[in-house]
Amino acid sequence: MYFSRSATSAACLALLLGGALPPVWATAASATADAAPAALAPMLASDWRAGLDPAGFLVSEKLDGVRALWDGQQLRFRSGLPIAAPRWFTAVLPKVALDGELWLGRGRFDALSGIVRRAEPVDADWRDVSYMVFDLPGATEPFGQRLAQLTAVVAQVGQPWVQVVAQQPVANAAALQTLLAQTVQGDGEGLVLHRSNALWSPGRSAALLKFKPVSDDDARVVAHLPGKGRHAGRLGALLLELPSGQRFALGTGFTDAQRANPPAIGSVVTYRYRDHTPKGLPRFASFLRVREVE
Repeated sequence: MYFSRSATSAACLALLLGGALPPVWATAASATADAAPAALAPMLASDWRAGLDPAGFLVSEKLDGVRALWDGQQLRFRSGLPIAAPRWFTAVLPKVALDGELWLGRGRFDALSGIVRRAEPVDADWRDVSYMVFDLPGATEPFGQRLAQLTAVVAQVGQPWVQVVAQQPVANAAALQTLLAQTVQGDGEGLVLHRSNALWSPGRSAALLKFKPVSDDDARVVAHLPGKGRHAGRLGALLLELPSGQRFALGTGFTDAQRANPPAIGSVVTYRYRDHTPKGLPRFASFLRVREVE
């Protein structure tokens, strides 16, 4: 059973009751405040591909939030840099590592980003923020069992701003498409599928997949290409470099204000696209936003 609580380990409950930390958690808990523990390198989603069978996966909504990892002492961005959250927000969190998203609700990413990136947290703003957790990084059990453990951990926290992201199985590809359509119609971003028997591993994973009507990804700005016609004298396109080293020009999706004051060279931007060319470049790419430094 995907959601069997019998998988909750005695070791996990012992931690909640003040027992000794296993080695992976001990490493996280003893980390310095300005460096991310190696054990907390995040597990990253790949793209869902047409023709895959969703049987054996657990499906959740892809939240449009800010990724946040808790190492047992400090809440951190995906990069490992600390998040300046109020003391009351983190004081209730357990002495085990958690992975999740800080979230305000659908369609509120920009407001959330402004709240969680302040050097000094504003208590009144953080009262609306939830920590939506979805994994126990470093745990050795398959995801279905980790989910049961995570549910037990969050139940012990007992605070409304700390929640487990809801997961469900889907019967087939048609049911998955229906769920995606319902999510998007309600202003949701998309879905995440996690193979229930997959072990946790850091880095990009084929066992963790994102499914959205339009995909997005990040690339680094290496040059500003001049505009022509009505865009003469301002930005025509950004020359972007992918992690692979490939480069392409991104010329759509910008407002007039963004063309007049384009993202800085060296910054990282997020773009939307439909699919890839045979050479691996994004097709029908469009600018979405500048990715904030984390």
